[in-house]
This record gives sequence, structure tokens and C-alpha cells, in this order.
Amino acid sequence: MPSSTDLFSIEGKTALVTGGSRGIGLMIARGFVEAGASVVISSRKASVCEEVAAELSEIGECRAVPADLSTEDECRRLIDEVATGTDTLDILVNNAGATWGAPLAEFDDAAWDRTLDLNVKGVFHTTKFALPLLEAASSEGDPSRVINIGSIDGIHVPVLETYSYSASKAAVHQLTRHLAAKLAPRITVNAIAPGPFESKMMAATLAAAGDQIAASAPMRRIGQPDDMAGTAIFLSSRASSYITGTVIPVDGGIATCR
Repeated sequence: MPSSTDLFSIEGKTALVTGGSRGIGLMIARGFVEAGASVVISSRKASVCEEVAAELSEIGECRAVPADLSTEDECRRLIDEVATGTDTLDILVNNAGATWGAPLAEFDDAAWDRTLDLNVKGVFHTTKFALPLLEAASSEGDPSRVINIGSIDGIHVPVLETYSYSASKAAVHQLTRHLAAKLAPRITVNAIAPGPFESKMMAATLAAAGDQIAASAPMRRIGQPDDMAGTAIFLSSRASSYITGTVIPVDGGIATCR
């Protein structure tokens, strides 16, 4: 029987983090590398992806596979390229995403297509194509893991007019539950719903109202990289092997305590 000393260990596991070159994805990818996992990061911009992978490689094992996951073909290509370097995948983090804000009267098809194609369909297709690698890594007592990155905007009603983003993240939360029921017991599927963290997506909002947001949060601060990495590591470790179909807000209590 495994020792409790390795309950939260992910050392030696293989992980793919989409959107892993910045923001939430980079927080998770860095945390995984520091914890001894072998990590593949993917993002749309090849030069940035390669640069970040080289930086993380100074800490541990990381490689880059750039891809635009807004199309099914690119989701397939990403997994095919990941498979050239490994026969198994212990952890898939579906983080790649986009947002869009516009007044209601100006919210057109493009605002919906961009967010739904990447935020929802990209999560589905990437998971679908990764199943053989995930199945190969799974073992009794330690299933493979899919972690979808949702948002507290899919839990509560956001202030900003980001209609397609909030709808897409609510869809990610329900997709998480649906996939969890289908893929158990060999693969667990859970979601993290971040609140405010320092990222490119949140940069303008935090610049304009960061102090106010922090002051209004029950925990009185903005999220830090370790908050996100810690939750992802927990969901990837043996400690969470009996947890599936959950949506965990990592938001300092914003969506649930006020």
C-alpha cells in the first residue's frame, strides 16, 4: 500500500497544460514542473510557447507543442505530437481559453464563435483525442486526471458584459460533470473555477479596480500562483483519487461567501 508521505506527490507523472505559456496555465505548468512532473505546454503563439518551455526546462522537464485549439483538427494534431514523446498521459489540464466583452446590442456571432470554439469545443475535442494516452496511464487506485479550467463567472453573474465567456464557462462546468460520469473509474474529471488572478485576461480589470476587488473578497486579496498550482497539484495527486465531477472555486470566497 502506498505511503501517506507521497499522498500529494505528482513526481514522475506526465502532464499536458494547454494555454500553458501565461496566466493560469503558466502558474499550473510551473507548479507541476517544480513538483517533479514531466510537462508539455501548448499555446497558440509558437515563439512564446517555446520561450516559456525553455525557461521551465531550467527547473525540470518541459517541452512545447504550439497549437490553436479552436479547431478539432488542431486538437487532434496537438495530441498526436504529444504522443511522439510519451506513450502515456497522467494529467490533462484544459486551460486554453478566450474572453470577449461588448455591449449587449453589439454582441454578435463572432463574440460567440470565438469563445465557444476554444473554451468549450476545444476542451471536449482535446479530451476526446487524449483518451488513449490517459487510459494507458491509469492504474487501480490512481486514475488519470482531466482538469478543466472554468471560472467563477460560470457560477455567479459577472459585472462585465462578457456574455459568451460566462456562458462558455458554465458549459465547461457541466461538461466536466458529464465527462466525469462517462470516464469513471479510469479517469477523473474535475474543474477549477478561478476568481481574480494576475493574468493577461484580467490585466485591464485589475489595473482599473484591483484594489477594490481585493478589498471586497472575503480573503481580502487577489489570487497568487501557489493558490492555483496547489489546487491543480491536489487534483492530480493520489490525495484526490476519489474525487470526480467537482467544480472547485479558487476565488477567496467571492462567488460563494457573499
